[in-house]
Amino acid sequence: MSNSGMNYGREGGGAGTILTPARFVWPYGGRSVYLSGSFTGWSEHWPMTPVEGCPTVFQTICSLPPGYHQYKFIVDGEWRHDEHQPFVTGNYGTVNTILLSREPDFNPAVLTSGSSMDVDNEVFQQVVRVSDATPFDPLVRVSEADLAVSRQRISVFLSTHMAYELLPESGKVIALDVELPVKQAFHILYEQGISTAPLWDFSKGQFVGVLSALDFILIMRELGSHGSNLTEEELETHTISAWKEAKLYLSKQTNDHGKVFSKRLVRVGPDENLKDVTLKILQNRVATVPVTHSFSDDGSYPQLLYLASLSEILRLVCRYFRHSTSSLPILQLPICSLPLGSWVPKIGESSRQPLVILRPNSTLSAALNLFVQAEVSSIPIVDDNDSLLDVYSRSDITALAKDKIYTHINLEEMTIHQALQLGQEPYASQVGTTQRCHMCLRSDSLHKVMERLAKPGVRRVVIVEAGSKRVEGIVSVGDIFSIRLLVMWMSCFDKVYWCRGRTDVVNLDCCLVFT
Repeated sequence: MSNSGMNYGREGGGAGTILTPARFVWPYGGRSVYLSGSFTGWSEHWPMTPVEGCPTVFQTICSLPPGYHQYKFIVDGEWRHDEHQPFVTGNYGTVNTILLSREPDFNPAVLTSGSSMDVDNEVFQQVVRVSDATPFDPLVRVSEADLAVSRQRISVFLSTHMAYELLPESGKVIALDVELPVKQAFHILYEQGISTAPLWDFSKGQFVGVLSALDFILIMRELGSHGSNLTEEELETHTISAWKEAKLYLSKQTNDHGKVFSKRLVRVGPDENLKDVTLKILQNRVATVPVTHSFSDDGSYPQLLYLASLSEILRLVCRYFRHSTSSLPILQLPICSLPLGSWVPKIGESSRQPLVILRPNSTLSAALNLFVQAEVSSIPIVDDNDSLLDVYSRSDITALAKDKIYTHINLEEMTIHQALQLGQEPYASQVGTTQRCHMCLRSDSLHKVMERLAKPGVRRVVIVEAGSKRVEGIVSVGDIFSIRLLVMWMSCFDKVYWCRGRTDVVNLDCCLVFT
């Protein structure tokens, strides 16, 4: 290509010239990658370096004057252009284009691709700002009046929509008999791919509790305790009801007379509004609440309709406001400006909930202790540079029920890396892997994060630094409905709004009670 145009240094320019940093990225691999363009006179080739943690992604930062520029990449000696960025055809063949605004403080995000993690391409491909769009302003301002509007509309929605709207048109719900042996119960959770199941007591004709992954974690820790009275042999006959009673003693849930008492099962009826359902989940610190209905006056022998969770409520909220997000100004705020989630502590910051992270070589015992003591539901797994590798969740513990693995492992010797491998199916590489890590940027709006969390199976997003994927925080579905944010949404109104209930019957294919 012939030489034309001016040559600007990657770190600076001539005196009096206002230069704008622009990050260029080639995310498609190669042994050596260079950048050339109208700003180099098409004669000089600037080397690009691999992004830390992403060897197939090359980047370089150039300081360029505002205006229109053309550029191409030289990949392994071959001139290439990025088909996913704006391009034109001219004297130098097909070239990419970029229009830089006159704002020198724009710091665009970096594309991270070629990973098994689920990334938001719209976010991570904002390598350079193109066309005549204005630079992204991470400090969005929302007035108190706009926040009040958001609070009212969210509160009205949750108050006027009922639990029955969460029920699918058809489906399957699973319950466990309290007289079922613990070992068999956890095998069922693993085989059914669930982490929680309501408990049914035939003698009482009632649902009396819930068996969850946390119970499995407590049993694993009890089995690993040298002073434990629970043995592997006893698990063959140890029933769920016996375990629940032992759990009460372990957690010291006794009254003033030393007698063990159990908490009543938190449940909701199909006609309860979503605001009450949300508050019950949060106030009782549970992941799900059974939606039940009984035809008898005393409430005996209720029908189990569904297990309601915050994920379904969030999905309903997102679907309802999908085409009217402008009516909720709070959704435009960046997540870093809101009181939600867990974050890596910054100097001078003490108000936010600190983030818990582990290395792949950390022991499984360390993870289980954090699940119980720090009361977290998931832990980002990072490398030595704190870049995200995976996430180990409380529900992953059920994978240890496969082939009764938990009966012959040492929690102090098994690493997180080994535990994660146990949960991977041997044919996963042939049929495609399930996305476990869902990421976002701290500058992403609350609306974008909510939309991502509303996807089926997504319970949390990890906030990472663009390019390096260095973990900065984590936001879960529960954080979106946290008491702090919920107070903003649910400021008490004197007037309560109601709507007519739906009268059609939901058809459940089956309700399985394992006995």
